Amino acid sequence: MQIFHFTNKTQYYSTNKFINLIIISCFSLIIYFICSIFLAPNNHFHTSISLQNNLSSSQTNLDHVVFGIASNELSWSKRKEYVKLWWKPKRMRGCVFLEKMIHFSSNDTNGDEYSLPQICISENTSNFRYTHKGGTPSAIRVARVVLETVRLNYTNVRWFVFGDDDTIFFQENLVKTLSKYDHRFWYYIGTNSESFMQNKFFSYEMAFGGAGFAISYPLAKVLAKVFDSCIERYPHLYGSDGRIHACLSELGVGLTREPGFHQMDFHKNVFGMLAAHPIRPLVSMHHIEEIDPIFPNMTTVKALEHLYNAASFDPHRILQQTVCYDTWFSWTVSLSWGYAVQVFDKHVLLPNVQRVQESYAPWKSSHLGGLYDFDTRKYEPDPCQRQPVYFLDKVSSSINGTESIYKKKTFEKCKFDMSSPRRLEKIRVLSNKLVLDKQQLLAPRRHCCDVLPSTSSNVMEIAIRECKEDELIHMQH
Repeated sequence: MQIFHFTNKTQYYSTNKFINLIIISCFSLIIYFICSIFLAPNNHFHTSISLQNNLSSSQTNLDHVVFGIASNELSWSKRKEYVKLWWKPKRMRGCVFLEKMIHFSSNDTNGDEYSLPQICISENTSNFRYTHKGGTPSAIRVARVVLETVRLNYTNVRWFVFGDDDTIFFQENLVKTLSKYDHRFWYYIGTNSESFMQNKFFSYEMAFGGAGFAISYPLAKVLAKVFDSCIERYPHLYGSDGRIHACLSELGVGLTREPGFHQMDFHKNVFGMLAAHPIRPLVSMHHIEEIDPIFPNMTTVKALEHLYNAASFDPHRILQQTVCYDTWFSWTVSLSWGYAVQVFDKHVLLPNVQRVQESYAPWKSSHLGGLYDFDTRKYEPDPCQRQPVYFLDKVSSSINGTESIYKKKTFEKCKFDMSSPRRLEKIRVLSNKLVLDKQQLLAPRRHCCDVLPSTSSNVMEIAIRECKEDELIHMQH
């Protein structure tokens, strides 16, 4: 045992004072740490984030997403064919919510249990008031799909995604879009309607449910806790998405818009919209039964299968519009990859090529029904006055990337000479697989393309590439 010797009282008291100071300092530090843990405001939030850093370091993928699909026993037998197009049974989690169970014969199911999500029966909502005269109380049941999906208690969830049974998703693009956002924070991601009238009547701040929308895990958990008490205040609203939007608004959360989601409030021919898709990954399409098949001479399902086949080669490039100019003939070429190529027999400035052609019929036939919330231009009714269109025929992998072939699918008896693009029978497009890194996701830039020398006067060849740093997309003289 060590013994301290003090030569005088001053030395003794000085040392004792120093020891007491150390004890007091240590005690103060202990009190500080205890208070910071238990009394500091919102400290649990920061602690929670630090504990989740390891989880968050991994890239968001399909395993982190849970789907809630709203349907009913009358529509599911037909619309399940649309869900089959995009559902990956071994990788996707979620439920289709019906009002009651449907009893199929063995001939009707055709292996559906292996190619579709499981069926969940919605809870009884008859005790909730519904007072909108033009709608149906089933809107309450559909709204509660959000709550009931969260209550399925899946693990390792980052995002809940909701849609209708006639909503189709492009899974790779959905995940890529969601990966831009930190799932630990409160996000409500979706889009409006294309129709000015629809947005004005419902809300510009509401994610339209048919287009599909995503809610981050922590927000969905809180929303599920308060949802039933919240919707009691909104019996007058028309639809399910309006109720979800109202409750999220009460939680102080606004809509984060992503233009890759598509409500598709159109009728008939939606060529104009698909041919001028924004520079964002295609995430969803709705109202499949309300529009014409997107490829000529095909059924709706076959046409969508054709699009999904193209997407399997290059999912992030699907429908991405690229524009280039043939200076020899002064032609303007607009390519919507995996869908169609248009060749204009004149010089069209790029901002005009990007405008959506009004090929479709409006959702509502009122005087405001034809107003849209994006740039449009008229669609020429005379096919001989319109630019010729070449629709996707096939896609294949090549040594240097991907080759896609586009051909005429409709034939009009139009007069033309050899300087007209109508003489073309086929368009061949070469491209590398589009890789969406963080920069391209957050600050997207359109790709460039070149019209290549062709060995045949009836074939046009095009190569897609990244634009040079200071390159302008315009007609060069």
